[in-house]
Amino acid sequence: MRGMNRILKVWAVVLLLTLTGWAVPNQKAALSRANMDTSVKAGNDFYRYSNGKWMDANPIPGAYARWTAFDELRENNRVMMKKLVDNILKLKDVKRGTPDQQIRDLFRLGMDQVRRNKEGLTALKFWLDKVDRLEKKDDIPSTLAWLNTWGIRPVFNFYGSPDKKNSEMTIAQISQGGLGLPDRDYYLNKGKRYADMRNAYVKHLEAMFKLMGDDADTALAHASVVMKFETRLAMKSMTRVERRNPHKTYHKMRLAELSKLSPSFNWRMFFDGVRLKNPGDINVGQPEFVKELGAMLNEVPLEDWKTYLRWNLINSTAGYLSADFEAQDFEFYGKFLSGKQEMEENWKRVLGTVNRSMGEALGQLYVKAYFPASAKNRMLKLVGNLKVALGERIRGLEWMSEPTRIKALEKLDAIRVKIGYPDKWRDYRGLQIKSDSYVRNVLRARKFNFEWRRAKIGKPVDRDEWHMYPQTVNAYYNPSNNEIVFPAAILQFPFFNMEADDAVNYGAVGVVIGHEMTHGFDDQGRQYDKYGNLKDWWTIADSDEFNKRAAVLAEQYDDFSVGDGEHVNGKLTLGENIADLGGILVAFQAWKNSLGGKPVPKIDGFTGEQRFFLGFSQIWRGNIRQKELLRRVKEDVHSPAEFRVNGPLRNVQAFYDAFGVKEGDAMYLPKTKWAVIW
Repeated sequence: MRGMNRILKVWAVVLLLTLTGWAVPNQKAALSRANMDTSVKAGNDFYRYSNGKWMDANPIPGAYARWTAFDELRENNRVMMKKLVDNILKLKDVKRGTPDQQIRDLFRLGMDQVRRNKEGLTALKFWLDKVDRLEKKDDIPSTLAWLNTWGIRPVFNFYGSPDKKNSEMTIAQISQGGLGLPDRDYYLNKGKRYADMRNAYVKHLEAMFKLMGDDADTALAHASVVMKFETRLAMKSMTRVERRNPHKTYHKMRLAELSKLSPSFNWRMFFDGVRLKNPGDINVGQPEFVKELGAMLNEVPLEDWKTYLRWNLINSTAGYLSADFEAQDFEFYGKFLSGKQEMEENWKRVLGTVNRSMGEALGQLYVKAYFPASAKNRMLKLVGNLKVALGERIRGLEWMSEPTRIKALEKLDAIRVKIGYPDKWRDYRGLQIKSDSYVRNVLRARKFNFEWRRAKIGKPVDRDEWHMYPQTVNAYYNPSNNEIVFPAAILQFPFFNMEADDAVNYGAVGVVIGHEMTHGFDDQGRQYDKYGNLKDWWTIADSDEFNKRAAVLAEQYDDFSVGDGEHVNGKLTLGENIADLGGILVAFQAWKNSLGGKPVPKIDGFTGEQRFFLGFSQIWRGNIRQKELLRRVKEDVHSPAEFRVNGPLRNVQAFYDAFGVKEGDAMYLPKTKWAVIW
């Protein structure tokens, strides 16, 4: 369901010159003057200087809300995955229960739009009838549990994840959720933009209820019920900035304590319903939200609850139903919120469904076809070089005391590195993909995956597990495991180029690897120790000094305007901004170390230093629609690409030296205003 996805910190990573045999057709030079707009002074807008011509020559395709170097790679990647699926579709004999059969039948049903249109809502009758038969509010907890088992999560989120203060154990988690709009602020903020958004959402609700069979007056009444219900949830929801503080979302308790928090809600019935008879430790992310849940159970009429649950069922499955549901869903979430002009081709949407349903099965095929196992060892060596550079910077920090420095170096040394793909693949035996209906199979896959995740609760954490599939174009740092993870799909062009020199590749790959490492020491990551436990290992003075220096960076980003009266939120994006700045500094030092004091010749008129920063900036090239930009500054922990380049570089002496940035240039900041952290 939208607005409630647990988001891992992610950033891209690419591979250095040692990688071979991992190429994409039509590869172009990673650093090209043709991409640059040299009519712009580098010291005024380095992002435009580096990427301006590329931006002009690459308008956003209609099906996209933005078009970036990441999206170019994702498009190529999807074509590669589609070839794998096409090979399966050609097979004549496939054994039932095998990944080939599961992938083949799910994909075929998704592509059969005629059948989906003919089915309409009949494929969901079993689930709709269950909600319709709800006769008393006492049964709401068990109904919510039942919906959760099918991957539909009204009101709140239930899942298992590591205990923040005992990272060896997986415990049950309860956190706020239940909103159809992407953020609680959209329900509560004043101003015309937010009022227009709420009005558009109500109209979307009306349209969806009409598609469900309501007449005009009933649809309007039901839309009002949902809006009122969700607004009440929003009023008790934490802001995104508040949720970035791991201590504010850590309230571990047992079932008896949870029951006292909202006594009207039968939590024993809920946990029985999700087949967790003995939940053990439970972390409640937002206690005030849970209290409100109990109050709403008492005060909101049963019929309103049923209307809300009916909406959640449809909202969660609209993309797998008939074309009219899918089109209306896109009309609001794709077009209105993000500015997209058209839906993606159906094969791309269906491929995404297969990927979400059984990602490691598809990933195993992807790795076998496209990713050389030898790349793992080469990447590990590269990460080791970046670790050395970050260690040197930590040792050289003037503001950090020795006791904290020792702990920081221990944590750095303990960071685990995962490259390409997992050593052990997940088994999808037991996942039933039948020939009856696309949406029913999607729900069966959700149930299969829910049960797999639920079974982990109360057991030791599997530290070898991956939280991204190998075919995912992204990367992440996981504080509970103190690990950095680089899936295979990101380890290719355009982020790596065999023809580029070391300066460019360090500017790209070095920065992004350094970024992921720095996440272990950003304003959130620094609060976890080397074992992944939420534990304060800083002296009070060092902690205060870090916060003071981080606040300088937050204030810098608060000043960045994105138009329509909106600005970047420096506190929301602080962790990513710290990692961006740290990544640049660490990678530059690693590149300098690699030279061994030898001079670097100019190439195409650029010094090595200049090529480093150009390599960094050009991986962030992109265009974005204004609606999507405005949406992201409210929801995304990452700053817009322009500010991921220009923002940190204002605090980097080597950049000033490379391009002669001086007072009077737009990017110039006096050193007294620099953020000096890592």
